[in-house]
Amino acid sequence: QVQLVESGGGLVQPGGSLALSCAASGIGFRLADMGWFRQAPGKARNLVATITSAGDTTYAESVKGRFSISRDNDKNTLYLQLSSLKPEDTAVYYCNLKVPMYDWGQGTQVTVSS
Repeated sequence: QVQLVESGGGLVQPGGSLALSCAASGIGFRLADMGWFRQAPGKARNLVATITSAGDTTYAESVKGRFSISRDNDKNTLYLQLSSLKPEDTAVYYCNLKVPMYDWGQGTQVTVSS
């Protein structure tokens, strides 16, 4: 059974930082190309960052230079470091395969507000 469990969100002031985690089980994590996605209220879910099994990364233009995706294959865990946060980064953040295939987890809420 596949499980993707996101954590680490919270309320942060503009300019602040957060570290998100995604614990994956039931998948061949080590060989999987993974992605972080986000969905703001009333908007579609969008891809934020990806990382291949080899560790190659890509980022949406809106987060490039501010977010950093990484992975720990021994822990089956995906990470997203968020920095220089802006109010427009407010969203529920999810992880999944780079090309989503599995059911979405519950996500983790990130709210950027003063």
